[in-house]
Parts: sequence; C-alpha cells; structure tokens
Amino acid sequence: MVSERVFSERANVASRRGALTLGVEEEFHLVDASTRRLTPRAADVLDGLSASTRTFAAELQQTVVETNSDVVDTLDGLRRNLVALRSELAAAAEPLGIGVATAGTMPLSLPDVPITETPRFQRMLADYQLLVREQFICGMQVHVGIADRDTAVALLDRVTPWLPPLLALSASSPFSHAGGDSGYASARSLVWSRWPTTGSPGPLASAAEYDALVRGLVASGVISDPGMIYFDVRPSSHVPTIELRVCDACPRVDTVVLIAGLFRAVVARELARHGAGEPSSAAPPPLHRAAMWRAARSGLEAELVDLGGPRSVPAGVVVRGLVTELRPELETTGDWDVVHELCEEALGLGSSSARQREALRRRDRIGDVVDLVVAETCGRSPESVGVTSAPPALLRGYASTGYDEALLPDGRPRPAHAAAIEALSALGPSVLRDRLAELEREKIAA
Repeated sequence: MVSERVFSERANVASRRGALTLGVEEEFHLVDASTRRLTPRAADVLDGLSASTRTFAAELQQTVVETNSDVVDTLDGLRRNLVALRSELAAAAEPLGIGVATAGTMPLSLPDVPITETPRFQRMLADYQLLVREQFICGMQVHVGIADRDTAVALLDRVTPWLPPLLALSASSPFSHAGGDSGYASARSLVWSRWPTTGSPGPLASAAEYDALVRGLVASGVISDPGMIYFDVRPSSHVPTIELRVCDACPRVDTVVLIAGLFRAVVARELARHGAGEPSSAAPPPLHRAAMWRAARSGLEAELVDLGGPRSVPAGVVVRGLVTELRPELETTGDWDVVHELCEEALGLGSSSARQREALRRRDRIGDVVDLVVAETCGRSPESVGVTSAPPALLRGYASTGYDEALLPDGRPRPAHAAAIEALSALGPSVLRDRLAELEREKIAA
C-alpha cells in the first residue's frame, strides 16, 4: 500500500496553480457483523454520526449510506478526507454490530429490504418496481470543478473514450445480491444500465441544449425529476462540476485516489483541447458501448478495448497507456509519481472482483467475501483475511481464459508450481526472450 509519507511528500512538491478541484461521493453497504447479510439500518447509523447531513446521507435502499468528501485540490488532501470519513462511519456502525463495506455489490442480501421513506423514493418504487427492488448496488462518483456550465456540457462527449479503463480499475462487483457469481467483474454496471437515462447523452453544444434534453426526458414521463439523470458523465445538478458516474464503489481508498487523479487529468486534457478548438475523439456510440461492456465483463483480469484501434489488448496495456498519455497533465498538478505508483500497485493486486473470487475459492464460504471487503474498506491489510501477496512481476497482466494448472485466478502461483515460477522470475523477461529466440533458431536449423 502506498504510504501516507509518499502522499505527503508528493503534496509538498505539487503545484496548485491551475489545479482543478476534486470531490468524491462514496456509497457504503451496511452488513450485519454476525450474519454478513445486508442490514436496513441506515437511519440508526446516521443517528450516531456527528457530522452534518451534507457529509453523510441516506440512499434509496435502507442498507446504504453515502459520504460526501470535502472539496480539495490535492490527491493527498482527498485521501486524508476519505480515510477520515470511512473511519467515522465505521466507528458509528461498529457499536451497532454493523460493518461498512464499499463495493459495487455484496453477495448476501435479504428477501425484502425496505426503501428509505421519503416521498421521492416511494414514488420511484411505484414507478420502477423491479429496478428499485433490486438496486442493491453502490457506486463512487468523482467531481472535478468546472465553473462554466457550457464548458462542462461540451466536455461530456469528449471524455467518453477515457471511461472504460476507469470502470475496469473500479470493478468490485462479481456477485449478485443473491450470492451467485455473475461472471462479470462489474455486475453493478449491468444493474445500473437498466435505468432509462444511463449511458452517454451524446455530443451537446451548450448548457441550454443539455437543459432542453433534460426537460424533454422529464416531460416524457419516463423520469420524474432532473435528479434521475444518470448519464455516465454529467454536469452536476447542484455544484459547478463535471461528475464521473460509471465506477463501482471501491474497497481500497487508494483505488479511489487513483481514479480521481486520472479523471481530473482527463478533464484537464479535454478542457485544453476544447479551448484550442480541437475536435472530440469520441468513438461511435456502439463501439463505446462495446468498450464499456468489455470493461464490466473483464475488469483488470483479461482484455479491454483499445478505442484507438479499435482492438482488443490486455487490460494492463490499456491502463498503463492511459496513465502515460496523461503524464503532462499529471505532472502539472504534481500527481505523476503517486498516480504512476498507484497504477502499478492496482495492476499488481488485480481488481477487487478477482480478490473477492479468490476469497470465496479458498474455503468456499461466501462470508469470507464480505469480510474481505469490510477489511479493505476499513484500511486493514488483505493478509488479515487471508489474501496473500501479489503475483510475481513476470506474471502481472497475464490472465487465463479458463482453469490454469500453474496459477491461481489472481495470478499467484499454485504451490506445486511456485518454485519453477520463482526460478523463471529470477531470470527476468529479457533473458527468457533471448532463450526463446535461441530455441526458435535451433528448431529452424534442425
């Protein structure tokens, strides 16, 4: 885990001139500490919190609590605030026998979970039925400050090519709320996409054009108010920001910081390109949808769509390419070293979805998945719930399409093959490539 010291050192050398402000909203599942099932006690937890209602809030399901970070201009400040909010929330929940878990889904639900009793939420239940009853999901939203609303709207389409790898980095929902493996890294994305106003709004020229679109959707009767605009990226309805909405909730704070740093750099890049009159590089909508689906399906464990091709390439290649492409913007804000280090750490650990599946495989106990997410949410090391070290550097980025007799699903060696893989890792990639080339030459000569 990247240390507090590293964040502090990077913050000391960061240049704040021109840095866009940041804010994050996180949603947390509440789980019964004994049964590991979701528990509808958001009101009890909120009653025990001393902070203002602007910091902690109820959500649609009574099993979820939302936090809202401070507005900050450094990743160090963001991380410190997120850690403090998580600690305060966990401290309020623990005496009630409740654990807090931030991930796209939790695998143990209840047959009938009550909806938060506000007129708006009750109307949503009446209107949308199954969509509301199965809304056992949590997301994470990143806000980047854009004072001019026309500019924020103009950026919506421009940032879409960058979204699939951000979703892949956040993927933390392999299981449905009923406990079954969805086969996806982000099952939350599938549940979320059923709402009528998700996805991309398409290219829009001004805030007036965006507002006309929203008015038309409300007038259609399909949604009841502008708050039900759930586009992948949208201008916030209540603060001067552009808001990223595609990500799963992330157990590890460092994942949130990584995604926030990258999205701010994306906005800075497209803001400059827009100001220079450069055209949008957004892909055709069907191709963009395909790339988002692949990110939800695969996370970091297989391949993603490189929209520059388009082509299918390993997730690590796409994510590292994203970070490298944004290096000028990251260096401007002093974020390059931290984001680069967090990126390599994220790729080494693999997605939360992969870690959750491995937690289940070890003992075939779904409760272990809940324990893992609760531990990571509270900042405890993965070792405390049985997750061991990351895969060897030689194997990072490798993902099997099926059962691999030598490797566990998260890329670590199985015990019977550990010694051989350790020996190969000691040789290093360049030596192995040379020896492979030598074998090929010998085959040709024979």
